[in-house]
This record gives sequence, structure tokens and C-alpha cells, in this order.
Amino acid sequence: MINVFQPELGEEELAAVKAVMASNWTGRGKITEQFEAAWAAHLGVERDRVVSATCCTEGLFQSVAAAGVKPGDEVVITSITFVGAGNAVVAAGARPVFADVDPRTLNPTLDHIASCLTPRTRAVLITHYGGIAIADTQAIAALCRERGIALIEDSACAPASRLPDGTACGTAGDFGVWSFDSMKMISTGDGGMIYSKAPGQNATLSLDLYLGLGTTSAISKTGDRWWEFDVARPGRRAIMNDLSSAIGLEQLKKVGSFAERRRKVARAYNDRLKSHRWLKLPPAALLDDHSVPYFYWVQMSPSNRNTLASYLRERQVYVTFRYYPLHRLPIYQHDGRDLPGTEQAANTTLLLPMHQGLSEADIDRVVSLIDEYGRTI
Repeated sequence: MINVFQPELGEEELAAVKAVMASNWTGRGKITEQFEAAWAAHLGVERDRVVSATCCTEGLFQSVAAAGVKPGDEVVITSITFVGAGNAVVAAGARPVFADVDPRTLNPTLDHIASCLTPRTRAVLITHYGGIAIADTQAIAALCRERGIALIEDSACAPASRLPDGTACGTAGDFGVWSFDSMKMISTGDGGMIYSKAPGQNATLSLDLYLGLGTTSAISKTGDRWWEFDVARPGRRAIMNDLSSAIGLEQLKKVGSFAERRRKVARAYNDRLKSHRWLKLPPAALLDDHSVPYFYWVQMSPSNRNTLASYLRERQVYVTFRYYPLHRLPIYQHDGRDLPGTEQAANTTLLLPMHQGLSEADIDRVVSLIDEYGRTI
């Protein structure tokens, strides 16, 4: 099976894990601190604005809480996004309000977001779909600041993508989150990172991620009874460990080569599929100077999309559509507003295999099978 997503791990990651095991400390420690510092440098932000977590979904839950979202509030999100975003909003007792998206980029515009704002809006949660940096991010951020609304950026698909001004995706708003799960461009098996813009917010997030255990307690000032502790707030335990972080440090060193390979794969698909008039290639923004492809998608009629998906899967090429629209699920209580761009994208889009481990033979097979299918229609 040619996988639609797949990590690429090598001897460097294995050696790093062995070194952690040899140290006899596999939990959170100096390696995790090094990974956080390296991630901050990768983003181009201050070290104290970044903290790691068990996963990106935890980052979403933490960000929604840190944004002050309470029961009865509204949070504007897009429907074609990861279920963790919707769950984070609903778990806070808030109501997700679904903004539409451009049917080609699957990203929202400023107008899409602005049309959803009400006096009850407490936060906006946007997703940089498939690695394409949302073109209106800075304008959305400015609107949120003007309205006193928190902006959360889900950058799980955009760890190496940047806005036109060079700002890293995830750092234009108040909070940003990234994923390092087994399907992501940078994989540590599982794990995530959170960015917070406000000075001091990271200290609160760190407490919430580790049981509320603080370091400012007045207990045992004399230095004895070192086993005593204080709890500043009722936090969870959702921290990364040195095993995962060791992998992350090695993966981060390869981010440039990973990005270039993904761009090469996308260009190969574009060159070899452009003759098929029955399908549309991804928008040009996927291969501009700022974005790095995480997804590669083609669009076609709904009947061809569904039939082609089965045709490829039956021939050992896994394809999919991400993300199934949340507004179609009863738990999220969609208010019924029309989402034409979202519906069009959801009914016509198919993700082809896209990862840095794809070989030339893999690309040949995927394209050849699409060619074969095209001759049947």
C-alpha cells in the first residue's frame, strides 16, 4: 500500500532515542527543553512563548481555555478542520459558529470570518489547510484585536509554512498549535507545541500542562522536606517526554529537506496530471514561496471523486479526504447557515499520497493509475 501520509525516520532518530535510554531518564527533561527552544528558534519567536504538550489536540483545548472561552460564548471555526478543534470548543461549553471557506484553497477569507462575528464571539480558530498559509491571516488578526477577540491558529499542517511577510504560521494570532503525530511532516510518534503571544501566558500554560505544580511555593524555605509541594491551579498532566523530543530535534534538523521533497512531489503531480481536463489541480498557493505542501489535493465531480477513490484504494494506493465537515455532525449544533464553499470542497476534493518518503516509483504508480482511470470515463 502506498500511504497517503507517512513519517520518514532514520538512523539519526534511532541514535537520539538510544542516547536518551542510556541516560536512564525518559520523561520530560533537558531534551524536551532543548526541543522547545529549537522550535521557538524555528518559528523566530522568543523562547518563553513556546511550550510542548502531549498532542496538538491538547494544545487546542489549552488554547481555548487560555483564551477565556466560557459556556455560552461563540467560537468561529471552519467546518473542514480536525475534529479536535470542534471538541475543544464544545468541551468549553461554547458553540462553534462555522465560517465558510474558499472551495479551492479550503481556507477562510477575512470576509468569511467577519460575517460570523457577533457580540458573543470570544475567539476565532483558523486552520491553515494542507500547508497553505491563509492569505488573510494578518487581516483576520487585526480584526480580532480590534474586536477584543482571541485568535487561535491551528498550524498542524503548516509547520514550515509562512505568511508573505515571513511570519511563521501559528504566530500571527494569540495562540498557535502544531502536531507531531505519526502522520505529520515532523513526527515524534505523538506530541505537540503551543505558542502564546502574551508575555507570561506560557508560565500559566506550563502549570496547566503539569498538574498545576508551581515553583514559587513558600513551603520548606529551609531546604529540608523537599518532598513537599504546592498546587497553584488544577492542571492536567499533558507533557512531552525526552524520547519523543529527541526524535523531534532530529526531525527538525531535516525540515528543509522534507519541505523541498514535498514541493518536488507536488510539482511532479502537477506536471503529470495537468492534461486531465476532468480534474483540477491544487491552487497555485500550495507551491508558492511561502507554503509547504502537507496535503496534495485534486478536485473533480462528486461521482468521479468517489469512484476514483475506490479505484485507487482497491489497487493499493490509499487516498482520503480531510477533513470531514464538522457542521454535518449533530454534536456541533450547526445553526443552518449556508456554507457553499465548504460543501463544494467536501464533495469534490480528494487527497493523493503526499509525504517526503514517496519514491519516484510511488509517484509513477499513483499517476499511472489515475491515467488508467481517466481512460474509463
